[in-house]
Amino acid sequence: MDSKYMKSAVDKKKSQPADLHISAIAGAMFGICLAIAVIGGLLGDGTFSDPVLGSWVAVWTLLGTYFLYALKVASQWEKAVVLRLGKFHALRGPGVFWIIPIIDSIASWIDHRVMVTPFSAEKTLTKDTVPVDVDAVLFWVVWDAEKAALEVKDYQNAIAWAAQTALRDIIGRMMLADILVGRSAIDEELQRIIDERTTPWGVTVNSVEIRDIVIPQDLEDAMSRQAQAERERQARVILGESEKQIAASFSEASQAYINNPTALHLRAMNMLFEGLKEKGALVIVPSSAIDTMNLGGLSGMVSLAQNNTPKENK
Repeated sequence: MDSKYMKSAVDKKKSQPADLHISAIAGAMFGICLAIAVIGGLLGDGTFSDPVLGSWVAVWTLLGTYFLYALKVASQWEKAVVLRLGKFHALRGPGVFWIIPIIDSIASWIDHRVMVTPFSAEKTLTKDTVPVDVDAVLFWVVWDAEKAALEVKDYQNAIAWAAQTALRDIIGRMMLADILVGRSAIDEELQRIIDERTTPWGVTVNSVEIRDIVIPQDLEDAMSRQAQAERERQARVILGESEKQIAASFSEASQAYINNPTALHLRAMNMLFEGLKEKGALVIVPSSAIDTMNLGGLSGMVSLAQNNTPKENK
């Protein structure tokens, strides 16, 4: 809920007429009394004098009007704050209750269910001067109807404004990185701050949840490139560690082959055998390693052995 939306909601609420909260029972009683007045007037016409008929109609009309404004019904989740001559008198509801018209008035109907209020902070600067948009939702409940009606004007909008200012304050005290990774911490801090502000109004905050955090597009692209570069760096580090381990293994193997030429030749024969078995041919480039392991002579022996091996009949 941004500031423009909240302002328009307040103006809309001010322009709406006051809710008389007339119950269906009161409307039915008013209709019955009015019907009795009309039917009695029609049936008594010509039988009773005009003053009698006028009194009959007036009494039943006044009685119906009394029912209309004095009989109230509060729903299971509602409490009515009743003022008598401008002073707090009592809390009424849930169920049927009566008030004295003109003397009594209902200041507010308080809903005791858990309420949900969305709010947001737009283009709010973090501690490292990054503008962010943060959307959140507030869950709260009225535990003291008298305080909610008498201690603050329009407690619902007051709670929304308190939540928004608390969110802006927290964003301004945190770095962007802390905001992105610390949603649960922000939720707890928001709940604590808003609850402190709304407790004198008879309101308890059940929870606050951050729904979305939006950062500028160019910064989001830069952070994506940074994350990709970090992943590539980690991949290179892992590859370097693997090469280091392989080099260490080769170093240990070379130490084993220094004083054991027989083992070296056996290893060379195994390499030739594996190469010829998989590919059927092996290209040997002259080098010092070939001379050291005598791969040339060994390859000739292996090829000669393969040629002299009798082929299986297909």
